[in-house]
Amino acid sequence: MAYEIKMVKLVSGDTVIGNFDEENNVLKDVAAVQTIPVGGSGVQIALLPFGFPFEDEIGGEISSDKILYEYKKIPEELKNKYLEAKSNIKITSNLDGITPPTNGNNPGGSGLIL
Repeated sequence: MAYEIKMVKLVSGDTVIGNFDEENNVLKDVAAVQTIPVGGSGVQIALLPFGFPFEDEIGGEISSDKILYEYKKIPEELKNKYLEAKSNIKITSNLDGITPPTNGNNPGGSGLIL
């Protein structure tokens, strides 16, 4: 199952991220993207279930006729955080300091990071 992750602005003004189902023309497993200002000029980004606080898991779907704008580029880190929140599996691209097992000399090197 391939995921076409899209981040969009809805006609309601909400910014959301989800998996676009082209066959049914809906955005599925929708999460709200919230920006939180932090000291100075920085911001943090939070992903919440779109139905929060009444739903505590990412789900649901939104028809594409409610989409006002589609962001063309989504940061890879944001895509990974969305997939992590949806699946509860940690995704890492930085494997610095991890060495593969060599001929039994490195015990405990299973290669799976959770």
